[in-house]
Amino acid sequence: MPVPFPTGFGSPAGGFPPGPSGNPPAFPRPADRSGGPTGPMDLPGAPAGRYPTARHGSGDDHVPGRQHPSAPLPPLPAGAWNRLRPRGDDDDATVAAPRLSGPRDDAPDEPPADPAADDPTGGLDVIGANVDDDRPRRRGLRRRRGDDAAPAAAATAEDETAAFHPHDDLDLHGDADGGGLLHDDEIPVAPYDPRSDPQRRRRRRRPLAIGLALLILGAMVVGIVIAGQQLLGMLDPDAQDYAGPGTGSVDVRVQQGDTLTDIARTLVDADVIASTGPFVDAAQDEPAATGIQPGVYSLRLQMSGQGALDLLLDPASRQVSRVTVPEGFTVDQVLARLAEQTGTPLPELEAAADPAALPLPPYAGGQLEGYLFPATYDFEPGTTPQQMLQRMVETFNEVAARLQLEERAAALGRTPGEVVTVASMIQSETRLDEERPDVAQVIYNRLDAGIALGIDATLAYGLDKSGNELTVTDLQSDNPYNTRNRRGLPPTPISSPGEASLEAALAPSTGDLLYYVLESQDGAHFFTSDYAEFQAARQRCADAGLGCGG
Repeated sequence: MPVPFPTGFGSPAGGFPPGPSGNPPAFPRPADRSGGPTGPMDLPGAPAGRYPTARHGSGDDHVPGRQHPSAPLPPLPAGAWNRLRPRGDDDDATVAAPRLSGPRDDAPDEPPADPAADDPTGGLDVIGANVDDDRPRRRGLRRRRGDDAAPAAAATAEDETAAFHPHDDLDLHGDADGGGLLHDDEIPVAPYDPRSDPQRRRRRRRPLAIGLALLILGAMVVGIVIAGQQLLGMLDPDAQDYAGPGTGSVDVRVQQGDTLTDIARTLVDADVIASTGPFVDAAQDEPAATGIQPGVYSLRLQMSGQGALDLLLDPASRQVSRVTVPEGFTVDQVLARLAEQTGTPLPELEAAADPAALPLPPYAGGQLEGYLFPATYDFEPGTTPQQMLQRMVETFNEVAARLQLEERAAALGRTPGEVVTVASMIQSETRLDEERPDVAQVIYNRLDAGIALGIDATLAYGLDKSGNELTVTDLQSDNPYNTRNRRGLPPTPISSPGEASLEAALAPSTGDLLYYVLESQDGAHFFTSDYAEFQAARQRCADAGLGCGG
């Protein structure tokens, strides 16, 4: 009864198709190996000799459907074998022969053994197995043997065909004329010409190629930066910025109390900068930017944010009329100085000197004299005369508040107005700060004693003269400012006192000083409470020609 072929590895489901008689197909039997240690073995339950099996080295049974190692080899795939030249009509059996020489003398004269019987590889030629390691090799390339070579050479070619490998495309067997080996001295060598060396030409071209690549790369970087700036400006309008120092000229006013952002908006409105962002960023990195003063600045149109900041920090860019009012100037002298240095017409300044229109303190008594504080002022273009005078009065108020003028005057038993008047006389009587408290003490002692002050500076103010222009008649005149024949203080201050004179009027020295007289060219005075000492010092002053006459 036929035994169905079992399914297994390598076979389709249900086994192999049956043969013509309905039985499973018979495997081709390998060479008879009955003399081997295992011998032929049949499947259990199958007819003897129907299904040959063999034992693996591990002792497992042969899996049905898998080819036995001793079975005939399958045909080789198409490839490098097809490139070998056919042998022609030679039907002689392949005869093994030495690779590089003729038959060996010591070879036995007997047919070769069956390779399938004794060869453990199953009849496959092992690459390199026919190479005699003891034989010395000769360097060089083999010449190709022609079709008329000896049968031994043909056999050698057939033998080497079995050991062909993919890189045998090179003709290593010799040339067409069968001349044998090519040696080193037979290979023609052309003279070396460095100019024809392709690698040398490539090396010469390499620096030019590198330079060109760097140039292209630099242009790409510049293009990316410009495109990035344009894209940033489109996405964030506050980040736009002009390039370069700008052109033309434009006047920009910075108002009192403006922040950096306020200044930036003013610059944008004047088309000085493109947006507020770059200017504010640059100003935040510059500590001096917080000191930008109010005023009018000469800038340029379409500047970068950093450039606009640099000009605002440059004093030369600020358009101001700087006026210095010295200490001891009268109102008339102050107005003349303002007209001279600001270009403002004097009549306009005189018309603006209206006490009722200025922020004078209540103790001024409606008098402007003594309250235009001496200092250096920067007046921007367009400042009106009234604004100039108003700023000077406001400066006096600031200094008086800092000195606590009203509180300290009350502590002295004086009114603030009296202190300002005393300070104006101190300002006119001495040029040395260290003498000012002594002059104040002399004035207060005389006032307290009911003695006439005898200060010629007050009379000179009342007569609109300088102290050196006074005559004996002037000294005897009936003038409200003549403190020689009038007791007490003059009706108003006689000049604009500075802060040092105001401080001395609030903090006089001590003692019973009643007299002082000039004693040196540097402006130093001699102070005393004795009238005889005063007369002697006065004579010394007259003898020295210091102006102590009368």
